[in-house]
Amino acid sequence: MRSDALTMTLLYDYYGELLTEKQRGLFDLYYNQDYSLSEIASAAGISRQGVHDTLARAEELLEGYEAALGCIARDRRLESALDTICLLYT
Repeated sequence: MRSDALTMTLLYDYYGELLTEKQRGLFDLYYNQDYSLSEIASAAGISRQGVHDTLARAEELLEGYEAALGCIARDRRLESALDTICLLYT
């Protein structure tokens, strides 16, 4: 797909429950189980294009959730602040 797997799995960890069951299932097969689009299409009984479209929509939604909610960005800022505090007090 268009985005790197690490970024997509991180987005999925935060926002995956907001996807439909079908999107979650296909996303898991593609990103976590490393199935190809053809393998997923065969297992799900849909076309390869259908798998591609569903994954593209799920990626778009996950990126949109992060843009709107910013949970990952917030956690990164908090982690950076905690690192700074730890450096100051060690």
